[in-house]
Amino acid sequence: MTTPHVAPRRGALLLLAATQLLLITDTAIVNVALPSVGEDLGSGSADLSWVANAYLIAFGGLLLLGGRAADLLGHRRVFLGGLGVLAVASAAGGLAPGADALVAARAAQGAGAALAASAAFALLLLLFPDGPARHRALGAFAAMGGLGGVLGTVLGGVLTDLLGWRSTFWLNVLLAAVLALLALRVLDGRPGRLRPGGLDLAGATTATAGLGLLAYALVGAAETGWLSARTLTTGGAGVALLLAFAAVETRAAAPLVPPAVLARPALRTANALAALAQTTLFPMFFLVSLHLQSVLGYGPLGGGLGLLPLSLVVVAVAPQTGRIIFRIGLHRATTLGFVLLCAGTLWLALALTPDGTFASTVLAPSLLIGAALPLVMVTTNVAATAEAAAEETGLASGLVNTSQQFGSVLGLAVLVAVAAGRTEAVDAARATAETAGHRAALLTGAASAALAALLSVRLHLPKPAPTPVP
Repeated sequence: MTTPHVAPRRGALLLLAATQLLLITDTAIVNVALPSVGEDLGSGSADLSWVANAYLIAFGGLLLLGGRAADLLGHRRVFLGGLGVLAVASAAGGLAPGADALVAARAAQGAGAALAASAAFALLLLLFPDGPARHRALGAFAAMGGLGGVLGTVLGGVLTDLLGWRSTFWLNVLLAAVLALLALRVLDGRPGRLRPGGLDLAGATTATAGLGLLAYALVGAAETGWLSARTLTTGGAGVALLLAFAAVETRAAAPLVPPAVLARPALRTANALAALAQTTLFPMFFLVSLHLQSVLGYGPLGGGLGLLPLSLVVVAVAPQTGRIIFRIGLHRATTLGFVLLCAGTLWLALALTPDGTFASTVLAPSLLIGAALPLVMVTTNVAATAEAAAEETGLASGLVNTSQQFGSVLGLAVLVAVAAGRTEAVDAARATAETAGHRAALLTGAASAALAALLSVRLHLPKPAPTPVP
């Protein structure tokens, strides 16, 4: 078993939460810097889109493998390895002479981030056993996620304006090095324990390739079309490899994902809910920033700061989620979170106007969404990891992180397609047409949250077995 002895736990939690903040912030920073990247490297919009997409594909494809590798090879070892890959890849990005080199560096960044994220979440589960302490720790992670998007947008704008886009990559190098040095001090370095049969190489290969191809198909669908040959071919190949992975796991001596784990009803429901939550939340951040900039006329920095009130609510509510779960129960807290998310997203969709202001259209509904975000994130993570044994923490981490990542990618692909289709169908001024598109996309997101609210009623953890009387 790989349970680390960390002293103090508070210091380890701060380190792991800071890692979560870095990984969330990194995505937003680079997105803000993309226009400057295009001007400097002479890249078109297609090349720029793959600077972002390469990261998402590698990250989504390697989360499951990263989580299981942490169980088998040692959590701190994989955590440090992920930070090392992230730092080296970020340096390569800072030195990239052209778009192709930058895309390759971003893919390597995604691989490092997947290893670090999976190991960090697994370490948190080991440090804080199921119960109020874990709920508080997961609340801290949710708060960092809420802050990361806004902080990344602000930092990206400031650094790009003052020091150029390459400085956003060198910041990663510095922060990853600092986190690695701190990890050597506060995290125990006990090795993992390989089971008989070692690492399931066939399972690892089919799962990683299948997830990577599926992510590639989803992020490219907006560019080439959902029914294009590339989307159907890569998506079909990804599904075929995942089916092969399922077959491999039933025969492997030491499966990457033991079938008995996936047989747990609460785990399956929680992972589906985690994916549905991100299907609504991730594109919402993108659409709000886009509406503020392209319709209401705010600059990139203003578009990012428009999400600051939401983030402050997340930070305020996240530490209280444990108390809410204790008072009303896990499945009621989950349902409450998704009801609030559905209501907030619906309100936001109906409030959007082409001639409004931030205060009149975005502010109030975004505060409601800010209250919902930590509830849905913490409760789904609690449910997805509650039954995990100590030697399964990396696996549980990889599964729920993969669900969230693919929910994000699928949600962004679908909602952006809905927005574009509705915008093109509206014969009106540009601002009015774009508002119609954003509203249609957000209504789709609200429907996803409503589906999750209905599904959450089925979320029940098994009761612990009674202690035998001696």
